[in-house]
Amino acid sequence: MNNDKILELQRVATDIRLGAVEAVYSAKSGHPGGALSSADIMACLYFSELNVNPQNPQDPKRDRFVLSKGHSCPALYAALALKGYFDRSELKRFRHVGSFAQGHPDMKSMKGVDMSAGSLGQGFSVACGMALAAKMDGKDYRTYAIIGDGESQEGQIWEATMFAAHYNLDNLCLIIDNNGLQIDGKVKDVMNTMPYASKFKAFGWNVISIDGHNIEEILNAFDEAKRAKGKPTVIIAKTIKGKGVSFMENQAGWHGKAPNEEQYNIALSELTEYKNSLGGNK
Repeated sequence: MNNDKILELQRVATDIRLGAVEAVYSAKSGHPGGALSSADIMACLYFSELNVNPQNPQDPKRDRFVLSKGHSCPALYAALALKGYFDRSELKRFRHVGSFAQGHPDMKSMKGVDMSAGSLGQGFSVACGMALAAKMDGKDYRTYAIIGDGESQEGQIWEATMFAAHYNLDNLCLIIDNNGLQIDGKVKDVMNTMPYASKFKAFGWNVISIDGHNIEEILNAFDEAKRAKGKPTVIIAKTIKGKGVSFMENQAGWHGKAPNEEQYNIALSELTEYKNSLGGNK
């Protein structure tokens, strides 16, 4: 795989992390942990995988994306801003009165958002509906969705899993952001949802397990998903909550709180230093 492409996507992922941290800090509230863990996946989706165009956000031929774990939207918003859907300065208005950058994605107010999210589990079900609609209409767009491992405690996730396999939705790709933590602690302690691979295989899915911070593995998984026929694909992405910010990594406490000024400056310094180490445009 082209090393320059990998480096560029690593830089994009770091910019997404920078934007997510800035948004949460500016709002003095939000969910940084899961946003940071999903940043590499977001970078690969919006800057390699998805057929989308910010100049024509409602193009009926576009691929669809649903962030079912909507509280991780700072990463989505940062990706959309970098892609050109709106100016990056809007990230500083995250969760502010009058801003379209709400605490959870709102398809009615923000360009590039295909489905509103908030109540966990529902976004994935809508993604299944989008994929089935494409099949029924004879369209070739693909649908992607990200869920959290804590979110997979919702029964609706497994109803949708059964639905997608029953209708042979091979145009659907689900990504599990498997960072192992939720607001109350370790997922396995709150309500163990493992093992994902054997469960999804039992439902009739194509299963791919990857390192969710390895760009090459993410891209290869997307390619494999497109080749799978007759069944939907789930990518089980092992990630680190708070990835890229030392004091946030693997800390459940950073699921849903904002950094103070000192912590914000440390986070910016660490992420900027890492981006600079990658070379290229700074």
